[in-house]
Amino acid sequence: MTSEISLFVNPTAGRGRGARAAQPAARALRDAGYSVRTVLGSDADDALRRAREAVAAGTGALIAVGGDGLVSLALRAVAGTDTPLGVVAVGTGNDFGRALGLPVRDPVAAGRIAADALKNHTIRELDLGRVGGRWFGTVLASGFDSRVNDRGNRMRWPTGRFKYDLAMVAELAAFKPVPYRITLDDGAEREIEATLVAVGNGPSYGGGMRICADAVMDDGLFDVTVVGDCSRATLLKVFPRVYRGTHLSHPVVTVHRTAKITLAAPGLTGYADGEPLGPLPLTAQCVPGAVRVLAPGR
Repeated sequence: MTSEISLFVNPTAGRGRGARAAQPAARALRDAGYSVRTVLGSDADDALRRAREAVAAGTGALIAVGGDGLVSLALRAVAGTDTPLGVVAVGTGNDFGRALGLPVRDPVAAGRIAADALKNHTIRELDLGRVGGRWFGTVLASGFDSRVNDRGNRMRWPTGRFKYDLAMVAELAAFKPVPYRITLDDGAEREIEATLVAVGNGPSYGGGMRICADAVMDDGLFDVTVVGDCSRATLLKVFPRVYRGTHLSHPVVTVHRTAKITLAAPGLTGYADGEPLGPLPLTAQCVPGAVRVLAPGR
């Protein structure tokens, strides 16, 4: 394996933490004996193109410095290749890094973990979700949560996470259950009324909301959390429990385990790793061992 590795940086992640984290992460990698090349892009498409070029050129590893949005781009560059992915989690949510047990907002420690994993060949193989040509590492969201994302993305004010808090309040006021058609693996299509359906390769989204709390990232299966038809009062009671994962025991919640799922519902956008995938219907497939990551063992 080449001693040159690529630092894939989002300078705007976490209100500038990405730019500030790049230098100490690079220093930790250089101290371990690696040559570090920085990969930046003018926008998401340019960044992805440059990351793919680095992988094609034989970089020893692609180290993503940023949040879940940048990790999502990095996965699209390395999935299905032998190039390992490292994560320096310095964004807002950092759900992918947390799921791997990596330090959050500590670029030196994250850089050292990546270097040690490369030197000791302790590289984990993880599953990824795939929707068409798009890969995701954590959760595919649809329903109430994706509508909050839609509304928040349309809002120009306020900025930051408070925008999504306001969007949630607005969506609660307009809340109605969604008529879904769901197919698990190659079974029969089911028609259900639900508040949301979350397809988890990993356990959390939104910065620690453990919507698919029991999901394991190397078992070849998704955990699908269905929050059924419920009142606003019940939703307000259940939703705060998502941070501890205790919502899974509520009677309105059911969990399915499947390698493939097709979701159809009118007027919904699917989001994966916090990024829009497009309108439903969507089919997601769990692909075992799709990515190699520089992380501690499970």
